[in-house]
Amino acid sequence: MLRHQRLQGAWLLVATLSVALVAGCGNGEGSDKSPEDKGDSAQDTAVPVETALAKRDEIVASYTGTASLEPEGQSQVVAKTSGVVQRILVEEGDRVRAGQTLATLDPERPRLQLMQADASRKRLENDARRAEEMFRRKLLSAEASDRAKFDLQTQQAAYDMAKLELSYTSIVAPISGTVSLRLVKPGNLLTLNQVAFTIDDFDPLLAVLNVPERELRLLKPSMPVTMQVDALPGKSFKGRIARVSPVVDGKTGTLRVTAEFHDETETLKSGMFGRLTVVYDRKEEALVVPREALADEDGETFVYVVERDPNPPKPKAAAEKKRRFSFGTAKAEDSKAEKPKAAAPAMIAKRKLVKLGYVSGDKVEIASGVTEGARVVTVGRTAVRDGTRVQVIEGLQ
Repeated sequence: MLRHQRLQGAWLLVATLSVALVAGCGNGEGSDKSPEDKGDSAQDTAVPVETALAKRDEIVASYTGTASLEPEGQSQVVAKTSGVVQRILVEEGDRVRAGQTLATLDPERPRLQLMQADASRKRLENDARRAEEMFRRKLLSAEASDRAKFDLQTQQAAYDMAKLELSYTSIVAPISGTVSLRLVKPGNLLTLNQVAFTIDDFDPLLAVLNVPERELRLLKPSMPVTMQVDALPGKSFKGRIARVSPVVDGKTGTLRVTAEFHDETETLKSGMFGRLTVVYDRKEEALVVPREALADEDGETFVYVVERDPNPPKPKAAAEKKRRFSFGTAKAEDSKAEKPKAAAPAMIAKRKLVKLGYVSGDKVEIASGVTEGARVVTVGRTAVRDGTRVQVIEGLQ
């Protein structure tokens, strides 16, 4: 009986130590952080951002506009006489020279009219010679002699007109270029002044920009022009300003600036839509930043510059305590303190008002407000305010 009581007491002691062990673990690693630890965590929170360097680079000042291409020379070839189309000698896309025959009309009727006029002309030539001879012999009055001469001149004009009408049965090109449109077929009846062909001279091709009058002082003849065409992505074409109109349209407040392009490869076509860029100034060593770094608010333009935090957060304690327990006894030992890692310097974003210079593509010139070498926030800018602690997640560029 006494032995049984002793064993029961020993098991009671074991149960008591087990409860103490569980209570000790709950107060150690499983407990919440202290208020001091929570404060340190909140203080270390930083907004991740990407930055770029403000650096010296080339930048150009340019004017950009859109226009459709049109030929320098264009002619609508019309029929100068009426008649039935007999032959078509060219097709769309053919290159022709000035004076080349494009089509012919049935010439029979004009040829017969010419022969008739020629016969009448020859008869009147003989009559005029006889009248002249009789006038010298005093056998004919001066009035009758003059009338014979007048009749001959009238018939000569009729003969020349019939000859011209016969020549009009050949439709010829008035300019050199490319046949861009054919509007007739063999057997068609053409009437006077009906359009039969359109010829375009594609060298050069013109692009007319309607430029605001404030740009008048910037754009001058012979300035270089670069054009990109929607139909030919990835390609650019070089040209120049051919002329600038001296007159401003009072309704629109714009003036016409005509650019010309000589395309020896014949890649450009009339009617193509292009985006034109005229470079009117260039700076070799301008201070530039990416355009995405700019922000506007209340009429002011600014950037966020990343700088060292003058009041960085305090580092956390580096040691933690561990407890070891054994049956019947509990011992606490301090673990060795770990060596702290070298932390990156704390950074903050500072709001800087800037004045802009030229803007070109994705670059913008900074006239004042930022110094060379400064790091400006490009990605994550919308989540940043003046004094916000930031974390740069990429290297300098």
